Amino acid sequence: MKIRASHILVETEDEANDLYEQIKNGADFAELAMEHSLCPSKRDGGDLRFFGKGMMVKPFEDAAFALEVGEVSKPVKTQFGWHIIKVTDKKD
Repeated sequence: MKIRASHILVETEDEANDLYEQIKNGADFAELAMEHSLCPSKRDGGDLRFFGKGMMVKPFEDAAFALEVGEVSKPVKTQFGWHIIKVTDKKD
């Protein structure tokens, strides 16, 4: 199985929690990614395209594959910082 996900990468847990709350309250995920994310994917609204298992760091992968399409994760910590992940598609 492959999933397509977008993410927002920030340095601190506080910033991640603030962005997560904004998303929960209706803010546009892609707009927040373009404004705040430290990842080059921000130019695409955080879109990471399709990926399979073993292609992302484990904490990110575990969180992403546990989500349903359209669902947004609570902040996830990796060695790169804090991520908020949104799954946008799945395919077998």
